Amino acid sequence: MKYLVKLITAILFLQSMIVSAERIKDIASVEGVRSNLLVGYGLVVGLDGSGDQTNQTPFTTQSFVSMLNQLGITLPADAQFQLKNVAAVALHAELPPFAKPGQKIDVTISSIANAKSLRGGTLLLAPLKGIDGEVYAIAQGNLIVGGFGVDGADGSKITVNVPSVGRIPDGATVERAVPTKFGGDDRIVFNLHTPDFTTAKRVADNINRLLGPGVAAPQDATSIFVQAPKNPAHRVDYLSLLENVEVTPAEGAAKIIINSRTGTIVVGKHVRVQPVAVTHGSLSVIVREDLGVSQPGAFGEGETVVVPDSEISVTEETGQMFNFAPGPSLDDIVRAVNEVGAAPGDLMAILEALKQAGALKAEIVVI
Repeated sequence: MKYLVKLITAILFLQSMIVSAERIKDIASVEGVRSNLLVGYGLVVGLDGSGDQTNQTPFTTQSFVSMLNQLGITLPADAQFQLKNVAAVALHAELPPFAKPGQKIDVTISSIANAKSLRGGTLLLAPLKGIDGEVYAIAQGNLIVGGFGVDGADGSKITVNVPSVGRIPDGATVERAVPTKFGGDDRIVFNLHTPDFTTAKRVADNINRLLGPGVAAPQDATSIFVQAPKNPAHRVDYLSLLENVEVTPAEGAAKIIINSRTGTIVVGKHVRVQPVAVTHGSLSVIVREDLGVSQPGAFGEGETVVVPDSEISVTEETGQMFNFAPGPSLDDIVRAVNEVGAAPGDLMAILEALKQAGALKAEIVVI
């Protein structure tokens, strides 16, 4: 009864809230409510000559023979096969939380041998297992392949996307439910997607403001414990209420993210620079090697030889210097760098130099 009173009070409180923030369901997950990964092995048949080259992939033939034996067909031990329309594949899928037997889930199929394309193929009955080795779903159906490839007689080849991977929407049927600990305990735990002490405290404070003091308590930068009813039916209503509570997440620490492979640089809002002057320029050194001929006179006693002629030129672009005032904001940093016209590689060097000089108040993360 006390939880029912709290629910009614909370609903009235939520209706009166007019804030611009994020819901708890968008920034946190409930402990124990999670998906599970499944994996399997199977055969795709019906390919138009684009299957495995069985002389190089004996396991495809072994799987095919094993399947026929299970169907009551016995083949000679010395039988030779050229199964150009069969491919051995790996299957993987994600079992959603609370999935029940009879429900459908999507399956992704990937060639594990040398099949050129899975387009037009059909996956035969294949089990999907969890990490515990138990079968949780059975997959079968026609593949949808987004890519294709064409080979020419002269060896030329055109490939669009990846023809060796396909999907079967709703291609697997759940056969076993994963046990969960959703009910029976007197509390639930919210785990933040991005750990932060301030955000964890704000989540607990907003829940306590809604349901009363002492209902929620942060345990660390990630987890918030919340008292909850043991009855599963009441718990569903309870969570429906809590996940819609709005919280203003704390702003992240000052960071600069640098992707050295793509040249992408992201500067956080709270990045600050102490007073400092920066100059930017480039030096180009070009060395040319030419060969000259040294030939003696008509009646001279000498030999004709090749003489190297080196030419070195140095070009230095005019460096530009800009000055950062005390505590510039993100806009100031971006504007100054744009005025200099620094390329991503140059900007990385500038930021690293500022960090080494102690003028950059931020963490540089290179990914």
